[in-house]
Amino acid sequence: MQTLTLAYRDVDRTPVIFAIREMAKQYYNLDVRVVQIKNEEAYEAALFDGSCDIIIEHLEYLYEEAMRGKKVTIFCAPSKSGGLHLVVRQNISRVEEFKGKTMAVRSSGQPHAVTLWLRMMGLEKDVATIIVGDDEVGRWGQWKKVVGGECAGTFMSPLYLPEALAAGLQVLPVPDIPIVGHFAQACLSEFARRNAGVLRDYVKAVLRTLAWLTTRRDEAFTVLVSELKACMKLEDDGELQRRFDSIVDGVKTKPYPTPEAVANTYEIATLEYDGAKGLNPLTLWDLHWVKELDDEGFIDELYEQMRR
Repeated sequence: MQTLTLAYRDVDRTPVIFAIREMAKQYYNLDVRVVQIKNEEAYEAALFDGSCDIIIEHLEYLYEEAMRGKKVTIFCAPSKSGGLHLVVRQNISRVEEFKGKTMAVRSSGQPHAVTLWLRMMGLEKDVATIIVGDDEVGRWGQWKKVVGGECAGTFMSPLYLPEALAAGLQVLPVPDIPIVGHFAQACLSEFARRNAGVLRDYVKAVLRTLAWLTTRRDEAFTVLVSELKACMKLEDDGELQRRFDSIVDGVKTKPYPTPEAVANTYEIATLEYDGAKGLNPLTLWDLHWVKELDDEGFIDELYEQMRR
């Protein structure tokens, strides 16, 4: 059995990660060893120091590494978008009401995405932002700044919405900014070159995972629930199911990024990593494994099989 190591940081990624591991082992004789690397510095070094073969989130730093001469390959983008919800006080009903007000922005993740969203909405010069770390308000607790009146709103993960809604806030429907999002995956270009067959099988496992999660959600949840409970530290089946569903709702069946998503994600990278400037972001992308399998009818056949 071939083996590769997949690294991640955030336990909220585990429903997709554990499903990939399950599909790889069951259908492609591929042992995907999953390792969590919480420390940001260690995570960003993992591809280069041999700690892992593939990473599945937080890829923005790779653009700066590419400018330094590192050869990396981003090969799929399964998320529909950033997938965050804008929560606001009950007296706000339109985005225009943000003018002259302040938004709370989570310090981790992709904080600069809010800058791009404000620009897209024509509010970049009219809305102030403050960076709020989880260490101050708890995980995804930036909504507390809205409840307290300091801020008019904040973007947050739907996984953590219940507390904010229970505190009297509401979700304001707004356009989502196209970004590459979670679950995009990358490896060293040399690894891809030396292990082309393994990586093709791995991409097959990713595609089968997306089909499994989206067409047989209940079956996938039943298979994964015990491990997810332990990893995500959730004993409430209903809450775990809600989070699982939210994650599955955010993935797409064919993991191609849009040009807008690639461009926006690269701009976010340049705002966070100054050394990333001056690069053509497309030089990091290689979607030929997805494209070949798609052209062969592999993805469409998967969905036909899963729906039977």
